[in-house]
Amino acid sequence: MLNLDSDKSIYIQIAEIIENDILSGNLMEEEQAPSTNEFAKVYNINPSTARKGLNILVDEGILYKKRGIGMFVTPNGRKKILKKRQDKFFKERLPEIIKEAERLEIDREKIIGYIKRIEEGQND
Repeated sequence: MLNLDSDKSIYIQIAEIIENDILSGNLMEEEQAPSTNEFAKVYNINPSTARKGLNILVDEGILYKKRGIGMFVTPNGRKKILKKRQDKFFKERLPEIIKEAERLEIDREKIIGYIKRIEEGQND
């Protein structure tokens, strides 16, 4: 869902929506992605803004263009998204989580124990 009040650019949000659809299995490899006009109509945005978001994914090798037909998910699109987001998680988010845990004096064992409880469905 687009958040027009977000600090994040609309075209970036469009790219992330498609990435999330690919990761969740709503959009499969070789399947056609929504068109710029579909995005423009659904979200009431300029088609060129939607195109900019789609073109980011083309540049990253996640989507490819079939002239006159539309854009489609590449055979390795899902793997590319996973790698990109994993890299971002380990380089950007995890260090911040670790810094915050240190500020809060939460030791590694407590974090690991909490992760295990969450995985077991016991997040108290």
